Amino acid sequence: MTRSLLKRIKYHGGSTLVNNVEQYTNYMLNPRDMVKIKLPPETQNEFLNVSNLPFEILFENDNYLIINKAVKVATVPSRIYPNDTLVNRVLGYYLRNNFSNKTIHAVNRLDRGTSGPVVFAKNSLAHSVMDKALKQHEVKKYYIAGVQGKLNIDHANIILPLGRKPDSFIERSVTTDGKYSRTEFWTQQAGNDYSIVKVQLHTGRTHQIRVHFAAIGHPLLGDWLYNPTNKLLDHQALHCYELEFYDPLDEKTIKVTAPIPIYFNELQKK
Repeated sequence: MTRSLLKRIKYHGGSTLVNNVEQYTNYMLNPRDMVKIKLPPETQNEFLNVSNLPFEILFENDNYLIINKAVKVATVPSRIYPNDTLVNRVLGYYLRNNFSNKTIHAVNRLDRGTSGPVVFAKNSLAHSVMDKALKQHEVKKYYIAGVQGKLNIDHANIILPLGRKPDSFIERSVTTDGKYSRTEFWTQQAGNDYSIVKVQLHTGRTHQIRVHFAAIGHPLLGDWLYNPTNKLLDHQALHCYELEFYDPLDEKTIKVTAPIPIYFNELQKK
């Protein structure tokens, strides 16, 4: 549990119970004490617009909602996409189902042109657990991607440091002072014009897969930012098809798979 969450419990309506008796957070525990945490209420953001458009649920329990994000749907609101992101849709879902917690916790994000599982935590504790797992690289994520050109290698790791591209707010690039980044891939099919690869993401940097493959001379098909001359698709050919993590709150592993989009079948046929 994070220090910020403990402060919220202490000052914003939560409580800590030891053997069903409320205690201060500095209470000294004894062996076999039973501790219960009552989280403070999580209210709706009044500035967040509500959307009632549908989405595909891959998994749901008391702590997590995992959605299969479609291509061209943004994960979080922005100046360009303020109303119909996954966050807006999840708020509508919470309201329709009268959930007691109405704060939206998006645990991971996918670029607008990328599809696949996005995890929403239903409370602050679940969010802090997942945030720690992500920072410690304990969440397994597998992708399928279409890249330009013929890949003549079956299996490799791309280990190149990534950082923000100078003079650009959006673009990332390989930089000498960038953060350690590792992308592992296996070539599934290789044609003269493009190849299909399976990817495991070992670190989660912004645009990591897109920048890494562009850096080795095989940018993603349809990637308007890192491969602007390729018009085969109107979005990057990238889909997260599997996500797996251990949930200590329920003491079990959660694994979801997202069906591979039809356009990959067309790429494979060609």
